[in-house]
This record gives sequence, C-alpha cells and structure tokens, in this order.
Amino acid sequence: MSTPLPSDPRVDQAAVTDESLLAAHEKLLGRQPDEKARYRLIPLALLFGFSGLIFFGGTYLGRYSGHFHPLVFNENAQPPKSGEAAPAAAKSPEEMIAMGKTVYGTVCMACHQATGLGLPPAFPPLAGSEWVTGSEERLIRIVLHGLQGPIKVKGTEFNSVMPAAGPGSGFNLNAEKIAAVLSYVRQEWGNSAPPVSPEKVAAVRSVDANHAPWTVAELEKFP
Repeated sequence: MSTPLPSDPRVDQAAVTDESLLAAHEKLLGRQPDEKARYRLIPLALLFGFSGLIFFGGTYLGRYSGHFHPLVFNENAQPPKSGEAAPAAAKSPEEMIAMGKTVYGTVCMACHQATGLGLPPAFPPLAGSEWVTGSEERLIRIVLHGLQGPIKVKGTEFNSVMPAAGPGSGFNLNAEKIAAVLSYVRQEWGNSAPPVSPEKVAAVRSVDANHAPWTVAELEKFP
C-alpha cells in the first residue's frame, strides 16, 4: 500500500475535528445573521408618516375645500393692487333671498317648519309674526345670540329656547348669511318688511358681541 503524500487532501480532512467544524460554522453564522424575519424601524416610521399625511390632507380638504363649489375659486379674477384689499362682490337682492332660503332650510326649518307656522307650543310661527316684520334690531339680536323664556306671537304664548346662530355658535353664521335669512323670512309666507343688510348685522353685533341668550324683557328695550 502506498503512503499518502503530505499534500494529499485526505490528510487535511482527517485532521479536521467535529469541534473545529462547529466553531467554523458558528463563526460564519455570526458574520451573516438572518435578518429577513426582523422588522426595521425606518420602513415602519415611513408608513406611519405617510398615513398621517394622508389623514391630514383629507381632513384639510374636507374643512377648507368649500365643498368644491365652482364659485369658491375664480381663476379669472384679478389680484388686488398692492396695499389694497379686494372688494367683496355685493350680492343682488335676488341672490340674498336665495341664500337666505338655503340658510333657512339648513338652520331654521326643523323648528319653524317649511311653512313658517312653527310647532306650538314650543316654536312660534314666523308667518305673520310681529317680531319678524317689526324691529330689525330685535330680530338680529335673536338670531345672533338666541332667545330664552316665554314670548307672545300673534296673541299666543310660546315657551322654548332658541339657540344662537351667530359667529362662534354651533351654526357660526356670518353677517351676510344672517342678513340673508332675515331678509328671506321678512318677505316669505305673506310677510312684507324691508330686507336686512349685512352692515346692519355687523353694527348690531359690534355693540354686544358676547351677549347671552336674550329675554323678551331685554329685547323690548330696543326700538
């Protein structure tokens, strides 16, 4: 039988022990750890970040898009000259009445009804009401700040609470919308009274902007 030469690979294999093989294997595993099953923080952070941006964008559009109405943004409008404020386009009487009808349907109709006859004994009628066709200052104050306690309309007493509808309230109507809805009810259901201007609403509000709901006794002090 021939004697193996020192360079024979069989000699090297015979010299390798089980312990050395295990040590070499563990060394290789230590250099190349298996990370496929681990979560990485950066992708998760990006996922939550983009999700937050999408949520913010949807909320912003829902609140400030103006319901995507075509009149919210006019691409043909010219910017104001430097140092000058852009004048607000005054609405025609017909446009104010149309706006007032829309506001009435959204804010007032549930209580005062589409017919303007109200719901006795809680909600008084607006049709033929001396409060509607009378002093515009009293009427403006009622819509701005609300009304509480009994009130007599057309000889019948009603007792309920009317919530405020002016700026800062749940309805948050501005001066133009208040003027529009008051002009509408003063000329609807057979009523005949002059329209109310936004300027008049703003002037009344400037006197007592943060007033609590009015009572009839307080309102009777105004002309």
